[in-house]
Order: sequence, then C-alpha cells, then structure tokens
Amino acid sequence: MKKFFKASMSAVSFFAILLCFMGVRLTAAVDRGSEFITVATGPSSGIYFPIGAAFAEALKAGGYKTSSQSTGASAQNITMIQKGEAEIAIAMQDSVMQAYDGFGAYKTADKNLRAMMRLWPNYVQLVTLENTGIKSPADLKGKRVGVGAPNSGVELNARMIYEAYGLTYEDSKVDYLSYGEAIDQMKNGQCDAAFVTSGLPNGTVMELATQYKMVIVPIDGAGRDGLVSKYPFFAKTVIPAGTYNNKEDVQSVFVYNIMLVGKDIEADVVYDMMKVIFENIGTIKASHNAADKNIDVTFGVEDITIPLHDGAAKYWKEAGYKTPLN
Repeated sequence: MKKFFKASMSAVSFFAILLCFMGVRLTAAVDRGSEFITVATGPSSGIYFPIGAAFAEALKAGGYKTSSQSTGASAQNITMIQKGEAEIAIAMQDSVMQAYDGFGAYKTADKNLRAMMRLWPNYVQLVTLENTGIKSPADLKGKRVGVGAPNSGVELNARMIYEAYGLTYEDSKVDYLSYGEAIDQMKNGQCDAAFVTSGLPNGTVMELATQYKMVIVPIDGAGRDGLVSKYPFFAKTVIPAGTYNNKEDVQSVFVYNIMLVGKDIEADVVYDMMKVIFENIGTIKASHNAADKNIDVTFGVEDITIPLHDGAAKYWKEAGYKTPLN
C-alpha cells in the first residue's frame, strides 16, 4: 500500500511538473488569512474614503487582513501602488492614463499599472458664486481659481479644461488648494471659482449651495468637444437639475474612477479578491449613493482604458464580459 501511495504521489508530482513545463499553471486556493491588503482611499472629507473603507471591510469579511488608508487621492494613490505601499487603490482614470502613458503630470510611462474594475463616474464641477459673473470656463481669465492640490486628479482635470478653452494657468491667479480649502476661501471672498471633481452630490458643494448663491459653470460647446476628442477618457454628461440649487441640467463632463492594482500582485490573489468583493458587494453599496448606483458586476469593464490585471481579466471573462485590452 505504501509503495502504491508513493508511486501515485510521484505520478502526481511528475504530472504537475509537466504541466508547469508546458505553461499550464495549477491554481491553488488563496490563503486569505496570510494576505494583507491595504486599500488607498482619499481624504476623509471626500467620497473615496468611505467607499475605499467599505472595500477593505468587504475583503475582511472574506477572510483577508485589511486596512484602509486616508490619502491625498489619485496622485498619491498611484504613487503608493508604484512603491508597493498599497495593494489596491482608487484613482481617476485620467490620472492613471497619464501615469501609464507618461504624459501631462507624468514624465515617465509606467506600464506596470493595471485595473481591477471600474467604479463610479467623477463629475467635473466648476463652481462659483453668482456675483463673480463667471458663466464659462473662458471667463476664468483674471480670476482667482482653486485648481486642486498640485498634480491631484482635480488639478489634472483643471489643467486640461483650461487647455480646452484656450487658456493657461498664467491667465488666472491659480491657487493649488483642495476643493474644500478653495470653497472655504470662496466663502471669505478670497477665491472666485473652484474645480471640484467627485461623485454626485458632493457634500462640500452642497453646503456652499445652501449658504450662498452658488452657480455651477457649464462645461460645454466647442471647448468640451475638443476636450473629449483629445482626451477620450472624458465623456459628455449633465449635472442633473436639483442636484444642488440648480433648477436645470448643467452641461459637464465626467471621468470614471477605477480600482487600481500593480501588475506584480499574484493573479490568483487578484482573481480571488474580485470574487470576495462581489460576494460582499452590499457592504460597498451601502457606503455611499455613488457606490450604490455604479458599482456592480453588471457594468462590465469596457469603459476601462488601461489593461486589466490578469487575475481581474480572468474574473471578468468568466462573468461573460469582453476585456478589450487583454
């Protein structure tokens, strides 16, 4: 019996080695308890933070060791993935594309960045007060404008919108403030307009709208057409009437957030995390209205413009979706 067992085990080992030699990998069950997953989120004042924390909770419910970390959002999150300081991170897709292809704020392309899934759309909201007279991005000339923290997702959006309307930062008095800081300055009369890129509604903008005569500046016309044509990760949209104090729809653009991951994370782990996330999707949906409406397996991944991680691609293919870049 012992000889038979040894012979059988030898045959199994030989078969496994043969499969590996042929390029066929045997998928082992992931030891979730030995994997520590850090989720890079965003500032506590924004919606990245609660949604990112909910991803950590969902993975923890599946047996992973997790933590969620408050950050400066997209730019810092991309850096954390690059340095191995976080396993997954929320980031705006336009920021990721700049890092992946090496343009805009990023001088060197990083082809090791990968996506797991699309999340929710971030709407570009250019807000001002009625007394400034700003009715178009072109009217920002000579104005004091909060454009976001340097190289943040908000600031990258602002820079591209300036370009689309034939302006540069030299045409305005720009302040590299987070949108929360910029809106505080607007209340004090020290800032004329602020770029806010986030899901709808944004609590900080909501507060401004209830206390002051706030105006959402339309992003439309030829400027928007040129923006979407040059940077196809933007899409035309509207900020619906009644979102804030706006009685009518306001034309704008949005860009998707994605869940970012490094190429070097094992495919089995990423595939398993995908399963756990959607098994516990209720936890994520409960974290914010934007998550409830936009994070679901039924949305697929065709809106993603960087390659999926191999483990994520396997999950999405098995779920019946096309993975265009894989």
